[in-house]
Amino acid sequence: MQKVLIAWACATLLGITGCAEMDKKADAKPAKATLSAEAKAALESAQADVKAAKAKEALWTTAEDALKAAEKAAEAGDSTTVLKQTAIVKDHVKMGLAQLNYPPIPIGN
Repeated sequence: MQKVLIAWACATLLGITGCAEMDKKADAKPAKATLSAEAKAALESAQADVKAAKAKEALWTTAEDALKAAEKAAEAGDSTTVLKQTAIVKDHVKMGLAQLNYPPIPIGN
């Protein structure tokens, strides 16, 4: 009977200790990842490019989608993804603006 009481007491103490540790982990806030200076600059530049393309009605939807993905990655602190997505934005904005110089397609005769 004494062994059962000791086992029960140990189990109770372990349970209480485990609950105390859970409270400590719940209170701790995870460190927020920060963007590199290069990623911040690339994001700001991409946002400006999209604004300029939108003003000229030359914004491709793929550029807009890549900008949204870059902004979401920036919130998460993922500099690598921000740089990849902003490169896509810049490329697609450049092509959209270049498309303005193409001759219009004639319809009919």
